[in-house]
Amino acid sequence: MHTQEEKLAAFGRLLTIMDELREKCPWDKKQTFESLRQNTIEETYELCSALLKNDMQDICKELGDVLLHIVFYAKIASETEAFDMGDVCNHLSDKLVFRHPHIYGQQATGNRQQASSPEEVAKLWEQVKLKEKDGNKSLLSGIPSALPALIKAYRIQDKVMNAGLDKVSAEKTWQELHALLAQLEQHPDEETMGQALFKLVKLAKLNKIRPDNALEKENERYIARFDTTLPAE
Repeated sequence: MHTQEEKLAAFGRLLTIMDELREKCPWDKKQTFESLRQNTIEETYELCSALLKNDMQDICKELGDVLLHIVFYAKIASETEAFDMGDVCNHLSDKLVFRHPHIYGQQATGNRQQASSPEEVAKLWEQVKLKEKDGNKSLLSGIPSALPALIKAYRIQDKVMNAGLDKVSAEKTWQELHALLAQLEQHPDEETMGQALFKLVKLAKLNKIRPDNALEKENERYIARFDTTLPAE
């Protein structure tokens, strides 16, 4: 593996190449935030696919593609002196220190807080985020409206549960789900289906299962079962 100095040198090389491409390459010169946006979305999904496959070589490649977009956006912004890659890194570093008072203590929120398990850290993370300058002003305001519905439902419940505002047990949630399924069997409708799906996501959360990952793996199994070559006409 590479040393810290080698990693910094590699990142510096990438920034230099980005500067040169932005100056000399006709395609790179004409790109804007808007023109890159869809490509960024596609690259993110390609990374997610590689992660699900646990293909290390592909993950490395796709991480590079996503990093390219981050560096590209920062370069474009630097041309109008809005911000540059240094601002991006410093903002992220400051945020990480602030959100880890159990590690950085006085550097973060002024006092060290205890968090000895992943669950405690997740709860502390949500509490500290509400105290950030220019941060989210309410518990759920940081959830992007454009998130896919399944992931959004999980993130909503993740935040609410970590804040200690929803303490419904798995047993109670199962009861509520069974009632909704019985109702759907008699009178299927969109609202009840949505409520049932939301309860199912809650059960996934309570059992430490990512519903989007579970569904994607089932999609792949289903594709493998039925994706056969159609006979020639």
